[in-house]
Amino acid sequence: MARVFTQADAKKLGLPGRVSLEIVSGAHGGASLTCRLVEIPVVKPGDGRRNPHRHLGFEECIHVLSGEGITWSASGEHPVKAGDTILIPANEPHVTRNTGSVPLMLLCFFPIPDIVPGTEDAAFPD
Repeated sequence: MARVFTQADAKKLGLPGRVSLEIVSGAHGGASLTCRLVEIPVVKPGDGRRNPHRHLGFEECIHVLSGEGITWSASGEHPVKAGDTILIPANEPHVTRNTGSVPLMLLCFFPIPDIVPGTEDAAFPD
């Protein structure tokens, strides 16, 4: 049965350096996927940098709704802007940062119902 999920129904996650709303997941109506709406604020002087993370055994597909930024990954720097989509391979360390003057809004998709057990902090290779 088709369902509509509103932003008000989303679970707000306490992730550092961004506002992340889990719209659909195994805990919220999805049998085989997770969808999150992520807002990365404009960088202010003195803001720390978020560290990269990686997803063990599954990809992440990120669609940029508005703003601009850079996704740093083990395979390089990837500038992104509204309308772009970036696919992060499984196990690849990555982090997306806002480089613009407005919040960077992302829609993130994962092909599993719970990403938490398979997500870990990571460092970029030297």
